Amino acid sequence: MPNVNAATWIGAISVLLWGTLALLTKLSGGEIPEFQLMAMTFGIAFLLMMGRWGLAGHTGIRYTRQPLAAWCIGVGGLFGYHFAYFKAMTLAPAVDVSLLAYLWPLLIVLLSALLPGERLRVQSIVGALLALLGCWLLISRQAGGFAWGYLPGYLVALACALIWSSYSVLSRWVRSVPTDAVGWFCGVTALLALGCHVLWEETVWPSGWRQWVGVVGLGLGPVGIAFFTWDYGVKHGNIQLLGTLAYSAPLISVVLLILAGYGEATIAVVSASVLIVLGSLVAGWAQPREATQQIK
Repeated sequence: MPNVNAATWIGAISVLLWGTLALLTKLSGGEIPEFQLMAMTFGIAFLLMMGRWGLAGHTGIRYTRQPLAAWCIGVGGLFGYHFAYFKAMTLAPAVDVSLLAYLWPLLIVLLSALLPGERLRVQSIVGALLALLGCWLLISRQAGGFAWGYLPGYLVALACALIWSSYSVLSRWVRSVPTDAVGWFCGVTALLALGCHVLWEETVWPSGWRQWVGVVGLGLGPVGIAFFTWDYGVKHGNIQLLGTLAYSAPLISVVLLILAGYGEATIAVVSASVLIVLGSLVAGWAQPREATQQIK
């Protein structure tokens, strides 16, 4: 049986990888249509898992035999989240959408209390709220304020947060489904994204090696390995702590952009850093003693 602490650390790898999302997207040029980029990166994630199966000496077909509920949770979470996110971006300002969509870590902390053997701890709520405040402070530097005219976009962004938090929590219900199955979920998501691309977008291929590095990097990291490690973490680790740690992703993004010369350190960045770290520490103190034991 997997160790809870080890599984939590593995899940935290996803947060680090999601922190590279902004920089890699910047390298990809920002000109590739959303659904095309989604199809390409999830396709790379599927190929990555195929490579794992090849090294193991099989095709991975065995992992397609999963309960219907697992397929609905997996594909619905991966494709549904990104579809809602891209749709919200067309209906409301990007900063506002990011602020609302990033409620998903807090929702994970709250919804996880519904899981068997879990309970809502005050430290977890306080830690998540502190980290949320830091996250919003970080993102809202460019915000112009919410406006009622963008209400449809706001609602879709909230749906986006609910979809990913539900995916993360419901994955615990299908804990017996191996992480290798997520490779197939990524493959189906890539096909669905390709269909959306064909229907609504014009194809724009990366121009130059830098953009290809960005696309391949996205497929290997934030869209590839990150979803595999997140699946393992939320199924076997401390899901409430992972929810709080997830707020570190935008902080990592900003730091990487600053180091790469795409941004500058400000008081808002420093303040957000303190709040996110403090929130993570508070949530970490809420970790139960059972976290050092094996999942039964």
